[in-house]
Amino acid sequence: MTFDDVNAASVPVQILSEDECWNALLSASLGRLAVAVGGIPDIFPVNFVAADRRLLFRTASGTKLIELTVNSRVAFETDGVGRDDAWSVIVHGTARALDTQREIDDAAALPLHPLIPTVKPVFVEIVPESITGRRFTLGPEPTATLT
Repeated sequence: MTFDDVNAASVPVQILSEDECWNALLSASLGRLAVAVGGIPDIFPVNFVAADRRLLFRTASGTKLIELTVNSRVAFETDGVGRDDAWSVIVHGTARALDTQREIDDAAALPLHPLIPTVKPVFVEIVPESITGRRFTLGPEPTATLT
């Protein structure tokens, strides 16, 4: 990512452009999938890959897949922390299990493998409807004047 160092030093929170958000997503591999069914929110850590302006992850049958079937509207968050700065990107979109053989074959060609030794045969894509991001300059709390 490229940022204006002068602005970064004077502004502790910066809004990322859509392209900067995608660059951040391309640099990450672990995120959090947020879903809600019946008014009950749930969140799952997932490894993922960003490709063609969408996010993909693998899963197995279970709670996550059932919840996505009931409510395909999701939020997804990933972030990174460096020595002097941190960033966060949030995607809101629609998730669906890939169902055609061509989609599955294309997804299988991506560098997306389970982090733990389990079989995760279902590829899920998130098609973003909105994407936002922030970059944070890290440092001590400034001295505040209390009135």
